[in-house]
Amino acid sequence: MRKIHCLNAISKYGTDLLTDNYALTEQVSEAQAILVRSAAMHDMEFSDELLAIGRAGAGVNNIPLDTCAQKGIVVFNTPGANANGVKELVLAGLLLASRDVIGGIRWTGENKGDENIAKTTEKSKKAFAGCEIKGKKLGVIGLGAIGVLVANAAVSLGMEVYGYDPYISVQAAWMLSRNVKHTTALDAVFAECDYITVHVPALDSTKGMINKEAIEKMKDGVVILNFARDVLVKEDDMAAALASGKVKKYVTDFPNPKSANMENAIVIPHLGASTEESEDNCARMAVEELMEYLENGNIKNSVNFPACDLGPKKTAARIGVLHLNVPNMIGQITGTMASAQINISDMTNKSRDKYAYTLMDLDHEPVKEVVEKLNAIEGVLRVRVL
Repeated sequence: MRKIHCLNAISKYGTDLLTDNYALTEQVSEAQAILVRSAAMHDMEFSDELLAIGRAGAGVNNIPLDTCAQKGIVVFNTPGANANGVKELVLAGLLLASRDVIGGIRWTGENKGDENIAKTTEKSKKAFAGCEIKGKKLGVIGLGAIGVLVANAAVSLGMEVYGYDPYISVQAAWMLSRNVKHTTALDAVFAECDYITVHVPALDSTKGMINKEAIEKMKDGVVILNFARDVLVKEDDMAAALASGKVKKYVTDFPNPKSANMENAIVIPHLGASTEESEDNCARMAVEELMEYLENGNIKNSVNFPACDLGPKKTAARIGVLHLNVPNMIGQITGTMASAQINISDMTNKSRDKYAYTLMDLDHEPVKEVVEKLNAIEGVLRVRVL
C-alpha cells in the first residue's frame, strides 16, 4: 500500500484518482509521496520513505529542489494545468489598465448616497474614460503554456501581437496563431508595443529583466503586466517609471510592501490560478504524475530530474537509478548488472544539469546484493526496484 500525504487541501478531482493500492495518510513521515500547493517545505525534514513530491501548480519556490534531488526525491509540477485561469486574468488586467473601471467603481461607491447619481454620473464619467485595446500592439514575452494562450486570445480581440521566446517548444509553436508576429529581438518588443506582458520562469537570466534600462527602451505610456513572478521586475525602477508617467500602468498579481504602494499600479492578490477549474486540473495532473512514477518509474514534468519514460512496466522487474550526471556512471550501473548475470532487456538514460536518471527493464528481479552494489556506486542518489 502506497501512502500519500497532502500538505494542503487537494481537490478531490485529483485524490479520487488514487486506486485501492493507495491510501491518504496524516503522517508525513510514513508517506511515499506528498501533494502540496503553497505550503512552505524548506524547513521540513524528509524521511527516507519519501520518493516524490507533486506540486499542484507551476511555481516551486516553496520546495527545496536541490535538497530533494540529493536525497533522490523527484519533484513534479503541473505546467499548463492552470494556464486558462491565468490567461483570463491577464485579459482582465489588459482591460482594467485600459479603461479606468476600478476608478469608476470606486467613484460610484463614494457617491452611492447621491439621490441624483444617475445625472451626476453623466457629468463625472469622463474622468474615467480610457482607450480600447483593439488595434493596439501587445508584446508577449515567453510563449509557454500561458503565453501562447494570451497571445492567441489577444489576436482574437483585434490586437497586433508580437511574441518573443528564443526557446519556444515545438508544441507551443504549433499552438501559436499564425497572426502572432514572432520576433527574436526583445528590444523590438520594448520599442514597438503599447502593452507588454511577461510569462517566463524566474531564472538567474530573467530575474530583474524589467528594469530601468529595459523601461527606457519602451514607449512613453506603456502598460506592463506581470502574472509570472514578482522578481522578474525591479520594483524600485518600476515605481520610478510609474511616478514619472513613463509607464502608464503596472498590473501585477503579486502584492508586497513595494507593489501595494506604487502609484498607478493595479495589484491583484495572486488570483491567477485561483479558480475551481485550475485547482481541479492541477490536482488531477499532479496525482497522475505521482502514480506514473510510483508504479512505472516514469518521470514527466519534474523540475529537478529529467523526463524519462519506458512506458508501462511489463517485464519481471524494472530498476530506476537516480544519480549525478558524471562520466562512467552508466558503465558502472550496467557493469553491476552484467556481473550478476542479469540481462537488461530495455534501458534509457536521461540527464538534466547536475542530475540524471537511468531506467532499466530486466528479465528477472535482482537480488538484494545487486541493489546494495548499485547504491554503493559513488554518485548514486537512490535505487528503486519496481
